[in-house]
Amino acid sequence: MRKSVKRILIAVGILSLVLLFSNEQLASRLFGGYQSSTANLLPGNIAIPTARTIIWKTKSAFADSICNQWAAKAISDKNLDGKGNVPRILLAKLWMKQDIPEVNKTIMKLTAWGISGSSWALNKKGDYDFSITIYTTILYLFGDQPALLYPETKEHLLKVLLTEEGNKFRSTAPRTLGLAPETENHILMTEGSRYLKNRWLMNHGSNDQKYDNLQNGMEEKLLVFMNKMRTNGLYEFNSLPYIGYTITALLNLEAFGSDKLKVEARKVLDYMNWTYALGSYQLKHYPPMRRRYEKAGIKEITTDYQSIFMKSWLSFSPVSDYDKDISSGEVHALMGAIMPYRPADKVVEIIFDKVNGYFVKLGHGPKSSPEIYSAGEKFLISAGGVNRGERSIIVARPITLFLNDHAGHLSQTFHLAGPGTDFKEWNNTGVFENFACAAGPVSVPSGFKPVAVNEAWNIFQTKDSLMIAVHSTPDLGILVIFGNQNPQVLVKRLMEANPNPEILKSQFQFPAGCKIDFDLDAPKDKWVIKSVDGKPLDRDFDRWPLISGN
Repeated sequence: MRKSVKRILIAVGILSLVLLFSNEQLASRLFGGYQSSTANLLPGNIAIPTARTIIWKTKSAFADSICNQWAAKAISDKNLDGKGNVPRILLAKLWMKQDIPEVNKTIMKLTAWGISGSSWALNKKGDYDFSITIYTTILYLFGDQPALLYPETKEHLLKVLLTEEGNKFRSTAPRTLGLAPETENHILMTEGSRYLKNRWLMNHGSNDQKYDNLQNGMEEKLLVFMNKMRTNGLYEFNSLPYIGYTITALLNLEAFGSDKLKVEARKVLDYMNWTYALGSYQLKHYPPMRRRYEKAGIKEITTDYQSIFMKSWLSFSPVSDYDKDISSGEVHALMGAIMPYRPADKVVEIIFDKVNGYFVKLGHGPKSSPEIYSAGEKFLISAGGVNRGERSIIVARPITLFLNDHAGHLSQTFHLAGPGTDFKEWNNTGVFENFACAAGPVSVPSGFKPVAVNEAWNIFQTKDSLMIAVHSTPDLGILVIFGNQNPQVLVKRLMEANPNPEILKSQFQFPAGCKIDFDLDAPKDKWVIKSVDGKPLDRDFDRWPLISGN
């Protein structure tokens, strides 16, 4: 009998492993560099700004429109179960003080439809933490307002819907035999909600020590976890769709946690928003990202989920003239509109004004892709990054030039990538100051016509009098930014400085400036840029600091 049981357990274990290894998302955490997220990166020479002197408005017509849009959504008994938008609709209705009896009645009907953590073949009812996170927000915003959240409704939230409590901090995905690390967004949603339920109960009279986050270790574990995110960067960097849920969980902790936890959550948000500001221009943002491959076809450049949060926050700022399209991410606009967090001053400033420019490199650790940005007055060059193998789940993007315009789609930008069209074959890290190169042609937006041309170069002029020099062949694209000057003189000087087309495949000489050596066939763990004026550069971006540059 014991042998039979043992055989059954072994068979179940083997089957579990087979299913685990065949799941792309889970297997990537085992073999795709997830452990590199615990590598100790150097901080670099660029500090994360925290100063806050902006006087933020207490009301925002744009934020109110978001809340009203959500509050107007209908709820039927057919969509009460599952990972849908019902919790956010309820949150919006409570926030706008609409349909209060119906909201409470609906909450009383809700059940815990699944369990927290990643869903996969052996955990098909996972992802319940997506709902728990918003239920936690509802509890904290309205739990002490019995006219809005009735006492019996609050009890239903605590006893039925908020299923995570105590000290069972889980860092691995459910039913993976403890082998697959859980992702950042799930850890923050699940364990953040567990922590906040504990905190609520302790602050409302419970003497049960299992809810004491200091004694049960929950506070320390969350502090350590968030500190690693802040000092080592995110594993799920720029992730679609997960960055939105990571931010949502952090907003809860920043608003409702202990003083220590508030500070640490704010530090992580500040890091994320500072790197966003460095890598975006006027809310145009198209960086390399980790997870998911099916999102690689997205070509919109102003509606990723972090941009959606930023648009909500900015509506409370003195800034008014910006793209307010939230059509691709309204699911996250609501939390941005309701929660109290606001970005640091420098974040708001540098999104819209690159002043005299900068050149920065963002490290993401071993087996990952860096982010590289070159900015100047009225432009930003955004490197597309590099895929590090099938298991890395890193989506490389084209190198993209953002200008002072209203572009909302990749086709409306100058961009370059290569070789070929498969992003898994690209190493689009060929960006230096005012310079970009790739093993493929430069795409020019339809509205631009060259103002000067020769056999090697086309010069395009922007409305801000920037000069964009383009050299483009099927297997070589070069894009260089110059300030205002005579385009006919510039095209001539470029030809004089770079007369040999064979040399141009690996070396570019700025007229009266520096010489850049590059390798378009660079391996996927090396920066395409090799040297400047003969001085070798540190090309091993697996070891780059968190944020460095000038």
